[in-house]
This record gives sequence, C-alpha cells and structure tokens, in this order.
Amino acid sequence: MRRTVAIVTALVLFGEAVGIFVINAALATVTENQNMSLAGMDPEAMTAGTWVMGGVSAVLLIGCGLIALLAGVRDRAPGRFGRIVLIGCAVVHGVLGAVTVGLVGWPAFAFMMMVLALLVFTLLGYGPEGRGEDRVSDEAAPAAV
Repeated sequence: MRRTVAIVTALVLFGEAVGIFVINAALATVTENQNMSLAGMDPEAMTAGTWVMGGVSAVLLIGCGLIALLAGVRDRAPGRFGRIVLIGCAVVHGVLGAVTVGLVGWPAFAFMMMVLALLVFTLLGYGPEGRGEDRVSDEAAPAAV
C-alpha cells in the first residue's frame, strides 16, 4: 500500500508542477501583453518575475515528486534530506490550502488538502522503523535468576 501511495503522490506532484508552470506562464503573458504595472514597478520585471516563480515552483515540485517516486520504486524510506524536503512540501501545501480557501474557493482547498494527505501518508508509510530494544516480540522473556 505504501508503494502505491508514494507513486501516486509523485504523479500528483508532477501534475501540479505542470499546472503551476502553465498558470504562471498565462499570468506572465497577460502581464506582458497588457503592459501592466503595479505601483510603478517595471512591467518587464513583473513578467520576468512571474516566469521565474513559475519555473522555480515547478522545479521544486518535480524534486519533491522525484523523492516520493524513488521511495515508492525502491520501497525504502527517503533519507534525512528527502524527509525534510517532503515535510517542507507538506507544510507549504497546508499553508497554501488555508490561503486558497479564501482566494480561490473550496475545490482548490480540497485539492491542496488531498496533496497534503498524500504527502503525510507517504511520510508515515516510510516512517522510522522501531529500534531493536523498542520492539515487542512474541518470544518469552528470559527467566529471572
């Protein structure tokens, strides 16, 4: 089950990366075509910033997706760096979900919470294994002397 969740998480993150890039590309194109300015800011700077933000966001989402995909394919927990990246991605999705409910609406909130749930399930599915002394076994305890 955990392999499936990790692979689905990766696929959703890849799809989200494409969506974020397309949305930012549309925003950059509209800003450039309309020659819009915000408080006297150079329209070209706004266009370039939108393209950069879309590209960086897409690359980060693809990186998170690759970490989840590798965990699912290998069926091993991601390393320390991978876990930190996935936790950071989950936190960002939680915060953005709280923001999108007011700005975009409930369907966007539901999508962000679905991605958050997939990230959390992936992290919990590949959680740390118990230490040897913490494990409970079915064997009888040694007799007291």
